[in-house]
Amino acid sequence: MKVRELSSKIQHKEKQDLKQPFGGLDREFWAKKPLIGMVHLLPLPGSPRDSGQGMEPILERALADAKALEAGGADAMMIENFFDAPFVKEDSPAHTLVAMTQVVLEIRKITALPLGVNVLRNDAISALAIAHVCRAQFVRVNVWVGAAVTDQGIIEGAARKANLYRRELGANVAILADIFVKHATQIGGGSLEDVAKDAALRGLADGLILSGTATGSATSPDDLRRVKAALPDCPLLVGSGFNLASARDLLKFADSAIVGTSLKPSGDVTQPVAASLVSALKKAMG
Repeated sequence: MKVRELSSKIQHKEKQDLKQPFGGLDREFWAKKPLIGMVHLLPLPGSPRDSGQGMEPILERALADAKALEAGGADAMMIENFFDAPFVKEDSPAHTLVAMTQVVLEIRKITALPLGVNVLRNDAISALAIAHVCRAQFVRVNVWVGAAVTDQGIIEGAARKANLYRRELGANVAILADIFVKHATQIGGGSLEDVAKDAALRGLADGLILSGTATGSATSPDDLRRVKAALPDCPLLVGSGFNLASARDLLKFADSAIVGTSLKPSGDVTQPVAASLVSALKKAMG
């Protein structure tokens, strides 16, 4: 077979794989411009800010936030060990994973909405394991291809090992991958479009996330436009800075938004989710 023909077949296969609706997150799901609300977990046992009070207050807050998200009209929610900072790079300790599994299981009991898992900073394997066992539909992975300098040091992309592990588990779990992730600087050259294509077509991410430089910071509409033009069939999500003022402009190019800060009173990320703010943002999304 000629090299050109082989290359064409590989590219066609990559596009086919990209459209596979892992986790039930199919075209119908993305067509409704879903709002994915964050459940920011209080410091887990054994983390640097652990209060020593055990799981009870953590579960209480997580369940309250999940109920507020659903009551406000969120389409899905993502559970994340947000307050465990400073994070480990990849291999999270066992107590963190057990605690997160307990939380996800308890949230799964009270909602049928799609659930996502993000084990910070970049523990893709554990996120997939928790999602698979707890019947969650998707995971977020912050550094997917290439490498990035982060506040945890240099983190390398998780695409190969995560794809192989998902295959090993037989997990029906979608992988949403960041490109130029916040609180990090991508190492090496390559345009935004090139990195996005690597993440989706070579890294086999099921969706891409684009954010600002930090939690709550604005995502560039022009960056979203560029990525969408390069990969029109790949779901594209806003990863930070999505609020009442920016929603319509960002959704001109994005298919969804992952939202945390603007769903808290006064934009204070330490506060519980307010159902009224979820409802208002969902309405603004049209």
